[in-house]
Amino acid sequence: MALAIALEPTPIETDPDGVVRVAKTRVTLDTVVNAFREGCTPEEIGQQYPSLQLPDIYLVIGYYLRHRDEVHTYLAERERQANTIRQEAQQRFNPIGIRERLLARRNQPR
Repeated sequence: MALAIALEPTPIETDPDGVVRVAKTRVTLDTVVNAFREGCTPEEIGQQYPSLQLPDIYLVIGYYLRHRDEVHTYLAERERQANTIRQEAQQRFNPIGIRERLLARRNQPR
């Protein structure tokens, strides 16, 4: 009996906002790669994100290992975008003094 060898497509897709996700889930490529880089095993990642199938986690990690430069470039761009959004939010909603403002609002007579 011969073993039928089939190529499995990598279960990742890009959503309309340009975010790469594990197919048919909301889990991002960033999440899986960062967990793997922090030392989590595929099984531990699966425990943390039950919507992921273990074979898909292995395929995503395999994709990462084969395309490190491209994935690192993508992750760096995502980090840059996150920093830009964080800075804009901090400028718009200054966190300095927020506790005092909230306490003052809470102590106002109704």
